[in-house]
Amino acid sequence: MKPESTRRVTIKDVAKEAGVSPTTVSHALNDRGQVDLRTRARVAKVALKLGYRPNRHAQRLRTGEAHMIVLLSSMPFAVAGGPSRLGFLMEIAAVAAAAALDRNLALVLVPPMESGAVPLELLDVDGALVIEPTANDPNVDYLLKRGLPVVAIGKPGGASTTVPYVDIHSAQTTRLLLEHLQAQDCRKVAMILGASQRNSYSEARSAYTQWVESRGQPPIIEALDENQGEEGGLRAAQALLAQHPDIDAFCIPVDAFAAGAVRAIVASGRRIPQDVKVTTRYDGVRARTCVPPLTAVDLHLDQIAHQAIDLLFDHLRGETELQSVSGPPAQLVPRESSAR
Repeated sequence: MKPESTRRVTIKDVAKEAGVSPTTVSHALNDRGQVDLRTRARVAKVALKLGYRPNRHAQRLRTGEAHMIVLLSSMPFAVAGGPSRLGFLMEIAAVAAAAALDRNLALVLVPPMESGAVPLELLDVDGALVIEPTANDPNVDYLLKRGLPVVAIGKPGGASTTVPYVDIHSAQTTRLLLEHLQAQDCRKVAMILGASQRNSYSEARSAYTQWVESRGQPPIIEALDENQGEEGGLRAAQALLAQHPDIDAFCIPVDAFAAGAVRAIVASGRRIPQDVKVTTRYDGVRARTCVPPLTAVDLHLDQIAHQAIDLLFDHLRGETELQSVSGPPAQLVPRESSAR
């Protein structure tokens, strides 16, 4: 979270304090235009006093100089690696790279690292897109300390944040999956999700809890460390099926966990979808290649990527009024894992 005290001092702040126009401040600090020596000195003194630093990102945009941004996922390798390496991150990257080039921006892709460490200090970038950051995400904190504009794809985790974002509507997406299971006459639905402080998990848990309680079912939830990946999903599903043998459906937002749960259900002798149905959030490679293929959700990541680039571009130019954008509504993609 970016504290209030770190708000960037703008050229307008310097102009107001010095009693001159923003244009005069710009000319005085950049040795341009017709500005007398005393005014230049006064502006320089005020800028130093206020701690003003020129927005080099906006300057580079104005001059047309090439500009670099980075796209990274805050998901660990166990979740974002494997088949998912060709999924969520790459879908966004493909569209974001083209949209960025249209604005004279080059995009650097940082893939999920097996070590978990992202070497951002090696990159000379001017801004960043971060996919679903957690509360107090270390990558976001590092980028903000460098004074770089950051846009989150998915609302950042935590109670409040100053990071602008594209809302991917995790609560509505969860309800879409649950309503589908209800239409399939499922009576006892369990949820497996990540334990990290991601907004998508928080919204999914809340939506699930409200939904099952409205139907008279107590919540059956297992939260996992994301680093457990598919094997964690397998173990969690095994445990839940042992404790609640009448579970007839799983709503599992993380596709790696869902793939593991499928293995556990089959190993228990149950049939999918006849005995237990399974749904997941992201309609990616894991969902499509799982056996059976998983019912999932089309998040319209191409549109979300465009929205994120547009929002980041505004912030690179210093136009920071817009702090959030509403992504498109998700669309259910029903498959054999939950067919009637």
